[in-house]
Amino acid sequence: MSVDAAVEALRRGQPVILPTDTVYGLCADAFRAEPVERAYRLKGREEQKPSALLAADVDMLLECVPELRGRAAVVARALLPGPYTLVLPNPARRFRWLGGARADTIGVRVPDLPAESRAVVERVGAVMATSANLAGGRDPRRLADVPEEVRGGCGAAVDAGELPGTPSTVLDLTGDEPRVLREGAVPAADALARVRAATA
Repeated sequence: MSVDAAVEALRRGQPVILPTDTVYGLCADAFRAEPVERAYRLKGREEQKPSALLAADVDMLLECVPELRGRAAVVARALLPGPYTLVLPNPARRFRWLGGARADTIGVRVPDLPAESRAVVERVGAVMATSANLAGGRDPRRLADVPEEVRGGCGAAVDAGELPGTPSTVLDLTGDEPRVLREGAVPAADALARVRAATA
């Protein structure tokens, strides 16, 4: 499906399916709570669970959350774009509908996006992203792996063929020491070593 169709669906408040550098993602307009809530209902995701703010590049990410300066920005520029989700302090509680039970934090992604997905995200600014599965289900490597219930509730879907299929590595950078919340596409030891090298 075309980039235009995905952009229009997002602007109408509908969820869309976009390929990332890891798995197919269920995405929605990040700038309004209602589209995010719609995507959560479609997936069956609990409101208390967070989702990520996904941008096409680090500059746009910092524009969306200008408080991400200092150490957070250094780490973001060192690791991104790449298969990471970084959980960072969010004192202004921007995009609070993405934070789940921790509205004072925000998970951010800048994936190495396929060309069509990148074009979509660049045009809308940023999106909410979570795996395009039903809650607790298998992470979709191909568009055909996305459950029919999820695909049927989306306004558009972009197909980039088969993806690696391993979700992003999640790093919590809100404390004094980085913590790995989920080991994914990048081994935990490698991810922590990159963070420490960036902040040394």
